[in-house]
Amino acid sequence: MKQTIALVDDDRNILTSVQMTLEQEGFQVRTYTDGESALQGITARPVDLAVLDIKMPRMDGMELLQKLRKTSSLPIIFLTSKDEEVDELMGLRLGADDFITKPFSQRLLIERIRALLRRNEASRAEGSGALPAGVLTRGDLVLDENKHKCTWKGVDIQLTVTEFLLVKALATRPGLVKSRDQLIDAAYGENIYVDDRTIDSHIKRVRKKFRASDDNFNAIETLYGIGYRYKEA
Repeated sequence: MKQTIALVDDDRNILTSVQMTLEQEGFQVRTYTDGESALQGITARPVDLAVLDIKMPRMDGMELLQKLRKTSSLPIIFLTSKDEEVDELMGLRLGADDFITKPFSQRLLIERIRALLRRNEASRAEGSGALPAGVLTRGDLVLDENKHKCTWKGVDIQLTVTEFLLVKALATRPGLVKSRDQLIDAAYGENIYVDDRTIDSHIKRVRKKFRASDDNFNAIETLYGIGYRYKEA
């Protein structure tokens, strides 16, 4: 079955050219020119991944992301201009999985889309070794890869694909320090470059989500200048 991508951008030239390229790569594509119509369309007919522009009429990409994240862990890539660094950081805090800066190579976009879809599939696949039957339990934390489900003290924690993979990377080896580079590899793969602040933003958002259900959550520890680790029981 073909995977479906939602493209949301008020630039019709970008929509047309990217749609043609993605369809040539075997994807089904739905296009939207503003955030409001995209929200209605994606809610009514879910897709496998969304590519969102930040600056749009009626509802911008940030607001659309916030609304989608209330009910979905849909993989999301943002398109951003070079002068939108603040928006990029805000988007990561809100739960975007990846960013591409305009003007962009369509081949790069396809590579990022495929990488994110693979990560999404991997996070749902049955695990092995350290993750027997695809389920990892660490005290109050339970990660079920088959269902892409995370619970803390029995409460569901809605994580994006990237957030899920980061928590998994840390929780698999409690007490072991993971550098930001190691976490980038775990969440993005070795062929995708993101900088350190991206990981920091994701970790902040993960903590916020856990603390929304448990004010005392402190399982993810920061070792300043080194990286992060999952607290040993």
